[in-house]
Amino acid sequence: MNETFMLTALAISRKALPECLPNPPVGCVIVGTEKIVAKGYTRSPGKYHAEADALNQIQGKAFDCLKMYVTLEPCSFYGRTPSCALAIAEDPRIDEIYVSLVDPDPRNKGKGLDILRKAGKVVHLGLCTDEVNNFLNQYLFPE
Repeated sequence: MNETFMLTALAISRKALPECLPNPPVGCVIVGTEKIVAKGYTRSPGKYHAEADALNQIQGKAFDCLKMYVTLEPCSFYGRTPSCALAIAEDPRIDEIYVSLVDPDPRNKGKGLDILRKAGKVVHLGLCTDEVNNFLNQYLFPE
């Protein structure tokens, strides 16, 4: 089932193009009781990233034990938008995060995952890596 949710996040990420550029087209789904409760993707620069887009959709709603599936590591830094990793870390409803790829951007590169782990979130890395990398790699910053 986890792969199905990540592949759904990947399919949603395609909706981000071309408006999201130069940011990578990222997709995110939030799942509660094996059902998708929110879907998000990266909007135009300065607007919501995929995770914030999905979190916004569940704002004010009572959920427990949610899982998040995101195609790229949540950003750890404040750029044009606040850090997605911090927003997820501060949301007590999100218990587990499945991330397909580490963000190679040197401003991130594992820092977002560290924020999530330090907040007590269960982080799973590497789900559907091949499928996500085949699509996303061309939009990522070179290492």
